[in-house]
Amino acid sequence: MEKFRENLIHLHHCRGIGWKSIFRILQHDPTLSSIYNYPQAFYEKILPLSKNQVNIFLKDLHSVSIQYMLKQYSNNNVGIITIIDQEYPRLLKQIYDPPWVLYTSGDKSLLNCEKLLSVVGSRTPTATSKRSMAKVLVPLIKQNWVLVSGLARGIDTMAHRLAIDHNGKTIAVIAGGLQYIYPLENKDLATTITHNHILISEYPPFTKPEKWQFPMRNRIISGLTQGTLVVEAKERSGSLITADQALNQGREVFAIPGSILELSCVGTNKLIQSGAKLVLNSEDILSEINLFS
Repeated sequence: MEKFRENLIHLHHCRGIGWKSIFRILQHDPTLSSIYNYPQAFYEKILPLSKNQVNIFLKDLHSVSIQYMLKQYSNNNVGIITIIDQEYPRLLKQIYDPPWVLYTSGDKSLLNCEKLLSVVGSRTPTATSKRSMAKVLVPLIKQNWVLVSGLARGIDTMAHRLAIDHNGKTIAVIAGGLQYIYPLENKDLATTITHNHILISEYPPFTKPEKWQFPMRNRIISGLTQGTLVVEAKERSGSLITADQALNQGREVFAIPGSILELSCVGTNKLIQSGAKLVLNSEDILSEINLFS
């Protein structure tokens, strides 16, 4: 099992391939015992990649020393959880496309807490949303609910800070690797989270964040938890992508209603219109979530 784990982490470090390619390789070689022996033609046939991408992948497969990298991670307190590890988040494993590997900095035990709630919303929230958020979330934090968010500006930052300020716990899921905190203004917040909470990513630590990783990251934010609360969102926003992911994953979706005069609340109000639970207080969330599901 240790060899399988090491080989999976090695595949995960190879450029040129993504989630689907690793899935295809696992379909053909469930033990990953032959990945170093297959000819290039085999990979060209089974992977949904161009010849150039296969070349890049094979270059890394046959040149990257995974033992050296694992030693570096260990020396820098970077945790690694693969999908076969006992520490892997139980709820996340149930989604359609769970990350093969998670890289962590902080308290891994938080990933399998019984009470987990995602919180997402606008990068530029109104003062009303800030107050509404505190009204709904502080009672939950006091009942040991762990808040999960994406370390972005606005609502994400406020969710992490609310948890920290009220002696609760929080999980930050980032796009890019652990060495690249985005936005830069949240570097201190990220450091606090690594010391007392947990920061996680599905990308190796030295991966620079790219645009396409943010929507991918959203499926982890929603997948880690029993439900997602959308605090404030425009009609077209990343928060609604997270809400969609939550629905597709069979999780609860909650929304705090906003003024019909604010463009930044159109998305949340439409979510409620299409069936999300309207939230006025913490009880509205507690009444919907079955902790034993």
